[in-house]
Amino acid sequence: MKRILGIAQDAPSSFVLVSIGALYVAFIARNSAFIELPHQFAILRSSIVIGIMALGLLLVLISGGIDVSFTAVAVLSMYSTVQILNGVDYGGPIVVAFLIAAAIGGLLGLLNGALISLLRLPTLIVTLATLTLFRGFMLFFIGTDRIRELPAQMKPFARSTIVSVATPNGGKASLHVGILLLVGLALAVAVLLRWTPFGRAIYAIGGNRQAAERAGLPIRRVELGVYGLAGSMAGIAGVVDAALIRAADPFTIVGTELDVLAAVVIGGAAITGGRGGVLGTFLGVILIALVDSSLVLAGIPTEWQKLFVGLFILAGVMLPALRTWSTRTDPRTIE
Repeated sequence: MKRILGIAQDAPSSFVLVSIGALYVAFIARNSAFIELPHQFAILRSSIVIGIMALGLLLVLISGGIDVSFTAVAVLSMYSTVQILNGVDYGGPIVVAFLIAAAIGGLLGLLNGALISLLRLPTLIVTLATLTLFRGFMLFFIGTDRIRELPAQMKPFARSTIVSVATPNGGKASLHVGILLLVGLALAVAVLLRWTPFGRAIYAIGGNRQAAERAGLPIRRVELGVYGLAGSMAGIAGVVDAALIRAADPFTIVGTELDVLAAVVIGGAAITGGRGGVLGTFLGVILIALVDSSLVLAGIPTEWQKLFVGLFILAGVMLPALRTWSTRTDPRTIE
């Protein structure tokens, strides 16, 4: 037990990696089709949208905050972007859609940051309120009809692949190019956190806000930046989701908040702030996507998916706490 707790505390990514390996063994034992390439590519595809939103949430959690409004930000940014581009009959590269959605999401995130940092309001209460506010605004002013006619370059993006291989049954398995976008954003966030003053300030504020204030860190600007970046990530995720399902559906992302939170927490991010990393979050996303995509193949009812997600959240919160408790009660640590 101490070895397990040590892995969870000192190297969360190793603990998640062991969990992924155990699930692979269990699922393969249930159904050998699990290991085939089409299913593996499907797991990676389903991790793209969740992974992008998880990177934004990771920044918020490290800073000591919490955000539950990112799905509403993603939907509102995506839907608004599609409406804008369809309104001008846009046919250019999809990067413009990403930029517009990131800008809209960033502004919505800055609203969260302003309410939290400038007015010193509780993060959970603020983001719960803006979650409802953004959804209500969209429902009343923009609409919630499923838009099947997307801007021209979204459909080619949906069909773009990195590699395609033939399957034994004569079909074709393809790895979607969107995984490169997720990896690129993950690398950017990793560089931001590890090698920039802004990233170090995020850890400092989440670890000890009072000490960060005494050290003269620009706490308000950092928090505004964190929530703005989280909103931009959510906006990009919304556009990717629309492209993958080939429709602007305002309801597809709704309800994935717990999946994203579970991925980040089980990946090592502390709810109390000051701890977390991109590698652990990336592996946490794979773990959630693995469970979400593989229950049917394993002969397990899909209704159990939320049960697993809840267990992952509990594990991510409890294992470090248990490790701390075991260290304090170990007689060898008492002087």
